[in-house]
Amino acid sequence: MYPESGIHMKGGVITERDPGFITVRIRAPAGSLTAEQIRGIAAISKKYGAGTVHCTTRQSLEIPHVRPASLKRIAARLEKNGTPIGSEKDEIVNITSCPGTERCKFANIDTIGLAQKIDKKLFGKAMPVKMRIALSGCPNACTSPMLNEIGIIGRIRPVRTAGLCTGCGSCVYYCKEEAIKIRNGISELDEKKCVLCGMCVTSCSFNLLKEAHTHFLITVGGRRGRHPKIGRELLTVETEDQVLFAIDRIVDWVYRRAWSGRLLSEQLDEIQFEKLRDEIAATLPKAGPEKPDLPADKRAL
Repeated sequence: MYPESGIHMKGGVITERDPGFITVRIRAPAGSLTAEQIRGIAAISKKYGAGTVHCTTRQSLEIPHVRPASLKRIAARLEKNGTPIGSEKDEIVNITSCPGTERCKFANIDTIGLAQKIDKKLFGKAMPVKMRIALSGCPNACTSPMLNEIGIIGRIRPVRTAGLCTGCGSCVYYCKEEAIKIRNGISELDEKKCVLCGMCVTSCSFNLLKEAHTHFLITVGGRRGRHPKIGRELLTVETEDQVLFAIDRIVDWVYRRAWSGRLLSEQLDEIQFEKLRDEIAATLPKAGPEKPDLPADKRAL
């Protein structure tokens, strides 16, 4: 349980427009809560708030209109419920995630499981700037990962089983980028148009398109708000362990080098983004046996 003086200073305690009330934000990694936890939050809101719960843009829940005098009791009950007070200040805030391979037919990676691992290691860590981390299972980017300080996107590089393509055209039909064409009875890929979403792989009725390279794209320095900005591509990695390693290095780098009072996106050059990329690439643990790459004919799937 938090000491009483520390509860009011937590990032998840937000003073409302009427300073006589506060909103309590709840920690919910990847936006995933059990039915029992939701019932517990509802009961706490009914007893100490206005009986309402607000869903935030970062997949968390908030209990609005709480009297500050009740905060110590609410914190204790939220801890017991397995949904402690969340984070909102200059720290690592709630990790957001799409459903990933657990439910989404477009996803290439297990986003929820990875988000929960990141949360366990890093949630609430004090930082010089607010750090938002978002995961998306594919380039559809439903969680807007590239508009976060750290974004992770699951991608697939497709490869065609040579000599067996029937030219049925299913992959052409499902490719939203118009990156595939049928020439002389076989599928051909325009790599400049391909965003590595993997939809062609899942659409192939004959299972002739394979996942040649499933990987994670990591971006740094994105932001939403009144002046949104796309994050810079840091590097791609092949395993969850490599993702966790890279995020640890990014967080440590920002913690030691970034200035408070400014968004991370505004100081990437000052904190030497290129040097960060080179350092992570040089120290990244190996992923294991190499995976097959695209065939020599770069146009072929």
